Amino acid sequence: MIKPLFQKIVVAINGSDQSLHAAMYAILLAKQYKCSLKAVYVVDTAALKFLSMSKFFLKTESQKYEENLLNDGKKYLEQVVTFANVKGVKVETELRKGSPWSEILHVADDFGADLILLGGKEHLASSLSSEVARDRASSTNMDIIGSARCNVLVVRQKDIEKLFKIG
Repeated sequence: MIKPLFQKIVVAINGSDQSLHAAMYAILLAKQYKCSLKAVYVVDTAALKFLSMSKFFLKTESQKYEENLLNDGKKYLEQVVTFANVKGVKVETELRKGSPWSEILHVADDFGADLILLGGKEHLASSLSSEVARDRASSTNMDIIGSARCNVLVVRQKDIEKLFKIG
């Protein structure tokens, strides 16, 4: 018998609808294939540091903004746990600080992930490169895709909310 293609899944959460859809997809995969699942949210302290150094934020503003992002991260991870509970799936969560792409890769390595799931937008533009150039989240996705030691799946499943309800 061959080894399953994936047993441990990491899903990146950033609060966008796309990342929450990726979480739903990950939960369905974990349920169907009996996989371990971990959801991770990263507060982009690298960007906050850049904004502070460029005088866009005062230090106190940056700290307050970071606190808000940490609270948002907790809220989004709790939402993923709620989704998972509805489907009877156990999910670990982790809240990190740093550069999102780097921290997601560290979590995947530490967890021994076979698969990373990322949220992706449906492409309405004529070219992928023009879409990526305009979308910071896609830049992070490209960094993860280019550097991951395991497979990466960008979730663009249409009607995932409907599938999640019936799955």
